[in-house]
Amino acid sequence: MRLIITRHGETEENKLGVMMGHNPGTLSKEGIEQAKKAALRLKDEKIDFIYSSDLKRASDTAKEIAKFHKDVPLIFTEELRERYLGEFQGRKPSDFGIDPKNFKATIVESKNGEKMQDLFNRAQKFLQNILKKHQKDTVCLVSHNGFNKALIAVITNKKAEDIISIDNQHNTSINVFEINKNKEYKVLVSNSIDHLN
Repeated sequence: MRLIITRHGETEENKLGVMMGHNPGTLSKEGIEQAKKAALRLKDEKIDFIYSSDLKRASDTAKEIAKFHKDVPLIFTEELRERYLGEFQGRKPSDFGIDPKNFKATIVESKNGEKMQDLFNRAQKFLQNILKKHQKDTVCLVSHNGFNKALIAVITNKKAEDIISIDNQHNTSINVFEINKNKEYKVLVSNSIDHLN
């Protein structure tokens, strides 16, 4: 399987430093442009299926990509949603007296949010399912920073606690992996935003 993983475009909430989690999010003017540029970058890829988070910021990005792949199934799913952030969701780190640069570590301790291990397990389950269904296909996933990092951790044989050390995914960054039925992988492209330059 060839797996293309991208993140949604910039949102109005990203610009304000709001932690979104399961909130829908609205692409900013820049985010819409980023989505269009990502779509152009992927225009000539032979894509067999597009899966997207059902949250608006991701689904709007996926729809831009799908414009160049009109006969390709576009599937929206809760399985690709961002991590549920509990009491942090829809708020800024500063609302809790947290330095925004350090808030990632604090989210791990969110009282009623999705635990890192649960996020990892969700990514692992999703990967297992699409590997079974799409062994010979090229699949494009449109998701979120946290979920994409969890998925990359699963693909690269890391553990849940390693998610936080994986590079943050830029808006509309492109990752491309080749994965065989034994889950052996090759990284072809990593967190690339060449299309935005």
